[in-house]
This record gives sequence, structure tokens and C-alpha cells, in this order.
Amino acid sequence: MNATLQRFGYPDSVIKEYVHWVVMVRPGQVTLGCTVIAAKSGCTSLGDLTPEEGAELPQVIGDFERAVRRIAPALKFNYLALMMVDPNPHFHAIPRYAAEVHIGRTAFADAAFPNPPDLRSVHELTAEQLEDVRLLLAQSWQA
Repeated sequence: MNATLQRFGYPDSVIKEYVHWVVMVRPGQVTLGCTVIAAKSGCTSLGDLTPEEGAELPQVIGDFERAVRRIAPALKFNYLALMMVDPNPHFHAIPRYAAEVHIGRTAFADAAFPNPPDLRSVHELTAEQLEDVRLLLAQSWQA
């Protein structure tokens, strides 16, 4: 397991695991359905991913977008590959919404829409609420 997977709670945070990538619920939900799409590789640069690792990424992203759209009306998706703190290749995948989205009693607003997402502005969720989001995405992935 690489440092980035560990930092984002692998394996407890996993929504879906692929051959080369793992999709995990992002602890800071900027918007409903934020995930971390992380390479299993131990490399520390996107440019060091193998062709096989790179080739699997479009499938992972497509599956992510379809899963989110099954539960909420995302208009766009933003992908940030920052890797300043967490060293291994990964993307913060952020669905974008023009209007507030409700899941149960929890409301999720996209405060920055239509501007770039503000990673410092997150919805404060309990561990139980975050697990509910993870399960909702995992179930949607299977649909």
C-alpha cells in the first residue's frame, strides 16, 4: 500500500477497486460525491505511471461520473492532481452542482459554483454521514 492510499483511509474508505486504481470517499466533501481516485503504484509522478495504469484511468473516471449522476444531477466534474502533500498519483474528483443537493436530511451546496472548487470549504460530516455517502456511491456503482 502506498502512502496516499494509507492517508485516505484505504481499505475502509474504498468505493470501488480496479486493477491499477482505487476510488475512495474523500473525507472532505466539497460537494456531494467527492472522491479520491488513487493509483496503487508506488511511483510519485503522473509521468511515471505505466501505459497499462494510464489506460485504465478513463474507465475509472467514466464509471465515477455515471455513479454520481445516478444519485445527483452533477453538471460538471473537476479533477485535481495536486500531489503536494500526498506523494503518489491521485486525483481529487469533485462533482459540480448548480443547485443544492439533498441526501436524506443533509444538504450539500456547491458554494463555489461555477468557479473552481474551494477545497478549504467542506461540508462537516460525521463519520456515519461520510460512511452513508461511501455506501451510496458504492451501491450506485453497481447499478
